Formats: sequence, C-alpha cells, structure tokens
Amino acid sequence: MAFVTAGGHRLEYAWFGPRRACAPIVMLHEGLGSLSLWKDFPQRLAAATKRRVLAYSRYGYGASDPLTGPRGVDFMHVEALQTLPELLDALEVRDPVLFGHSDGASIALIHAACSHRSVSAVIALAPHVFVERHGVEAIADTRLAYLDVDGELRGKLARRHADVESAFWGWNDIWLSPEFVAWNIEALLREITCPVLAIQGEDDEYGTLGQIDRMALGVRRLRRLELPRCGHSPHRDQPDAVLAETCRFLGELSSPP
Repeated sequence: MAFVTAGGHRLEYAWFGPRRACAPIVMLHEGLGSLSLWKDFPQRLAAATKRRVLAYSRYGYGASDPLTGPRGVDFMHVEALQTLPELLDALEVRDPVLFGHSDGASIALIHAACSHRSVSAVIALAPHVFVERHGVEAIADTRLAYLDVDGELRGKLARRHADVESAFWGWNDIWLSPEFVAWNIEALLREITCPVLAIQGEDDEYGTLGQIDRMALGVRRLRRLELPRCGHSPHRDQPDAVLAETCRFLGELSSPP
C-alpha cells in the first residue's frame, strides 16, 4: 500500500502484477468498497489479462482521508473529472482500461465521456446510469442493516474502512437524498468513443438489466454480458466468468481487425 494526493486528499493505492507495455487496468470500487475489499481479485485480474493493475480507495473509503462533509449529488462527476485525472497523472498512467464496479462503473463512464482524455476501454460491472426505485429500496434496507446493533454489517465494513461512519453515511445519505432521484448520465453515454463491456447480474439487488439496456441506446461500441444467479458483485459471485469475458474483450482490442 502507498499513498498519493489527488483531488486535494490523500488516497491509498496499490499496484498488482509486473510492469508491461500494454495499457494498465485501473480499478474503481463500489459505493461501500475500498482497496482491501477487492480482496484477491486485482491479483487475479493482473495474472489473467497479463496487464498491470492499479487499485485505490476513493476519498472517504479504506485508509484514504475520511470525509469532512456530506457528498453532493455531483460526487461521481467530481471523482471522474477532477480526482481521477490527478491520480492518473501523479502515477503516470496513460490510456487506461477503466474497470469499475457500481458507483465506480458510473465514474468510469463519466470519465470516458467527459474528461477529454484517452481511455483504452471501460469494463463496467453493475453500472448505474439512472436511479431506479429498485436500487433505492435496497439501499434503504442496507441502512437498516447498518443500524441494527445485532447485525454484522457494521463490523464487516469496519474491517475495510479506517473511518466506517464516514464511509457508510457518505454513501448512504446521498443515495437516499430526495435530490439524488433525478441523477442521470444517459445523455453522456453517446460521447464515449472507446469500447465498453457491461456486465450485469440478473439477480442484482441494487439494479436491473434496465441499466445496461439504457447503455445500449447511447454507447456506440457496447458489449454486454448478463450473468444468471449473480447479484450486485459479479467479480465476487462469478469471478471466473468475469475474468474470462474480460480477457476475451481485451484480447479483441489488441487483435488486428
């Protein structure tokens, strides 16, 4: 683990796999994720793709700086267009493959659409492009689970975040705020010029297949994978399927037409 300053905050990060000539993969975690919550998946991703992999904890998560105030509705845009570019420049990353999960997938899509920076490809697991009642209800249930003194959620999260209160409420409060209902990035998708692989579990508790259906209307170079018997975290529920499809997708990018 190491630290870098980006977006005005100290962020933890780690590299996985040896340095290689091809574009590195940059991992963007979910709304309650962190560098450590990826567990061994970055190592597996690096070994399978034969690419170097970078993972980091966003502001408010893991061992990165805790939040000093509530998040705004535009927090994913801020991450995609301010913090992520600074992090990539500080670590000398060029033409990355962005591998995002949930909120991280949305951040990857916003960056690819609006940053005016070169992106080799985006791999979006359980992305959000609009707010669904289905997902908001699940987030409300997660709030109750976190507040349950007899439950396990808070303890599990505390093992992954130095300031668990900052991590949880920073995510939960903004997603359940009335202002966030109108959040939507569908209009940005047509600006994405790189190839995109969208992976969605059919049993995702936080989003439906409607998310990648909407993506198909805007993203010009979209490939999609729908996984049965898979929830909100395809890389944990079906890691082998995610790795296999990721390798096929990236292999086709490097192959001549």
